[in-house]
Amino acid sequence: MPFIVNTDADRESMLHATGVFSFDELIVDIPREVRLNKALELAPAADEMDVRAMLESMAAANRSTADYVSFLGGGAYDHFLPSAIKAIVSRSEFYTAYTPYQAEVSQGTLQAIYEYQSLICRLYGMDVTNASMYDGATALAEAVLMAMNVNGRQKVVVAGRLHPWNSSVLKTYLEASGHSAVVQNAVEDGVGSVDALRALMDETVAAVVVQQPNFYGCLEDVASIGRIAHEHGALFIVSANPVSLGVLEAPGAYGADIAVGEGQPLGSSQSFGGPYLGIFSVRQELVRKLPGRLVGMTKDSNGQDGFILTLQTREQHIRREKATSNICSNQALNALQAAVYLSLLGKQGLSEVAGQSLSRAHYLAGRIAAIPGFSIRYNAPFFNEFVVNTPIAPSEVVRQMLEKKVFAGCDLREFGDEGLLVAVTEKRTKAQLDMFADALGELG
Repeated sequence: MPFIVNTDADRESMLHATGVFSFDELIVDIPREVRLNKALELAPAADEMDVRAMLESMAAANRSTADYVSFLGGGAYDHFLPSAIKAIVSRSEFYTAYTPYQAEVSQGTLQAIYEYQSLICRLYGMDVTNASMYDGATALAEAVLMAMNVNGRQKVVVAGRLHPWNSSVLKTYLEASGHSAVVQNAVEDGVGSVDALRALMDETVAAVVVQQPNFYGCLEDVASIGRIAHEHGALFIVSANPVSLGVLEAPGAYGADIAVGEGQPLGSSQSFGGPYLGIFSVRQELVRKLPGRLVGMTKDSNGQDGFILTLQTREQHIRREKATSNICSNQALNALQAAVYLSLLGKQGLSEVAGQSLSRAHYLAGRIAAIPGFSIRYNAPFFNEFVVNTPIAPSEVVRQMLEKKVFAGCDLREFGDEGLLVAVTEKRTKAQLDMFADALGELG
């Protein structure tokens, strides 16, 4: 995007058009104590060649998963991305298309979204999937608001260890909408206590939320959690890692009313934290309460297949008091990436990715558990992520491993927990796993 400077005359004209005569008058409502009351500390002006060299030098200081071996997880994972994904989604018609308001000129975009919806329904075992949400955290928060809207109740119970960032977004949504705070179930050996959950349930609970696998990577007893939720008339909300569904049972198979997830593992790079993709699926009976938008397929006057925005219960389209959400867009490009990724891999390919991630994670966990001073924190079954007890501070493990060009994992002390969260994907070779374990042994 080119930089187009505004002249003094341009700025004066714009100020006059808004009914003020100075920039200070324009921002009079912003308290002076929060304004920048000094000049920006900018370097002297430079020509394009010098600026490019400076930016390239700064960018070279970054280290990515292309440079280092990564065991980072906690919601964003280093999966292999086939080259065809970028080749397809970089086509100009996909890059430039935004909200497809005019169906007659947006058939390609609408069909891509429709295919994404269909693939996610099959993956999650649900009836209806919307055109996507901003990310996994906002999808979860919207799911809880939807549950409250469905049954008129005001409390939500989190059955196990939810990602702290997702929990924070959820609490922000609920507080802003005037609902009660989240009730956290007791966690024992890395998973939610089923008995403790049963004791928390009453007729005021709108929904029970569970993350599968949970933040520690452990597998929750989702079948029991779902039964307890339904026994008390609450909706059952599952936030599932989509890649894990290549080996784990789909949320729809064990009774989820709403299934959400972070779609980054499906064809999107980690990209410094975004943009990502919020997955949102529901049972057919709940479709009228579904936030966001839904693409459907129909026939035109000539009997040809056509695609339309068939359900749009949002503020831009209906009265605010009738809207299910104020979400005004969806992550169409990331949803397209997910559709391309799933299409390229197919059912067998996704199962292979999930199976390799699982087996390699368990191999590494076994190696680490045999190192003096190290141990696996929880005994619960896990998918591709696990927590390690370390003989020195996890932050020190992370720091020393950087010297070996390894991202060792997530220091859980940053989230108010203990241990090092280690994730393994199909990209990690046996040589890399052995190298990591050997390096930890030197630390121990």
